[in-house]
Amino acid sequence: MMLDVVVLVAAAAVDVTSFITASDASSQAFKTATLLKTLSVNALITGEPGVGKKSLAQYILSDAPIIDASSHDELQATLQSTQEIIITNLENSPNIIKIAEIINLNSIRVVATSKTTFINETIDELFSLKFDIPPLSQRPEDVELLINKFIQEASLLFGTKEEFSFDNFIPDLSQNAASLKRQVMVHYLLQDIQDFELMEIIENFVKPKLGSNSDYRKFLYLYEVPLIRAGLDKFKSQLQLADKLGLNRNTLRKKIADKILR
Repeated sequence: MMLDVVVLVAAAAVDVTSFITASDASSQAFKTATLLKTLSVNALITGEPGVGKKSLAQYILSDAPIIDASSHDELQATLQSTQEIIITNLENSPNIIKIAEIINLNSIRVVATSKTTFINETIDELFSLKFDIPPLSQRPEDVELLINKFIQEASLLFGTKEEFSFDNFIPDLSQNAASLKRQVMVHYLLQDIQDFELMEIIENFVKPKLGSNSDYRKFLYLYEVPLIRAGLDKFKSQLQLADKLGLNRNTLRKKIADKILR
């Protein structure tokens, strides 16, 4: 069971970065980052959003300012007053050549992150070392530990000791750790939610969208869809569900076709 490995999270996470190193790929990335702490070379870390690029950059240059490459003026100003810097989202820089010139002129140590790889002479000259962090879909060992890390954070945030339910839980890795953390937090909250809290969420969702003369029919799916889905999952039979809901079977079948499968 995943909760049995909660104890391993602290051991597998880098204290200053919370970068999980359970998989071979993440372990190798961390070893590279550790080596870079001892070397005065510039490095570029690439990978999808949420894979831990910024965490490793902060581990390498723990005291360096962090500036997004799209903030060109702020970045230039910071480069005039620092000897080391972390530049995030390097692919968004409007003028990489100018930034590289300032870095070289002032002998600034830089660790940068990027969502994409570069085929660029300026980049090749600026960064002596480049390495990529694979997505979480290729690091299942890290996913398991991250889930438990986020469960602990959720427990502290919501002030409860609820055991996390893994029923119908399929990790959302679309944005790696970012989407996974959001999913765990929402799942943890919803498994113990009260009816008045749920109604308040729906009320806040619907209120700014009201305004047409068909709003009742338009938003009825917010109640019907989860009710029917839950019923189908529980009873495994449209006939039984129709009986439990007090609906005609044909009516239920039409609702399923219109609202569940569309």
